[in-house]
Amino acid sequence: QVQLVESGGGLVQAGGSLRLSCAASGNIFTINAMGWYRQAPGKQRELVAAVTSGGSTNYADSVKGRFTISRDSAKNTVYLQMNSLKPEDTAVYYCNADVRSRSRSYNNYWGQGTQVTVSS
Repeated sequence: QVQLVESGGGLVQAGGSLRLSCAASGNIFTINAMGWYRQAPGKQRELVAAVTSGGSTNYADSVKGRFTISRDSAKNTVYLQMNSLKPEDTAVYYCNADVRSRSRSYNNYWGQGTQVTVSS
């Protein structure tokens, strides 16, 4: 089993910044990819940013130029630096990871979510 623990959410004014962290622990051989998703009230969960083990990154168009995803492989941790925040960024942010266990099977895991609220 793998656990993802998120931190860094909170309340911030428009134009401000937050940094989210997600640390993975448990039965991990390698992590193929980690990413951040978000879900606002009444909306579907959407990909915000993701990074693969090879270092490739993907961003939603709405956050390009404002958000940056990064990894610390030694700590099995992924970060999301969020700058120039807008009220429409308000959502619950979820960490996601594709993990290869020591038995070499792949599984997908979700964190519990952390609330990000951006006031106008």
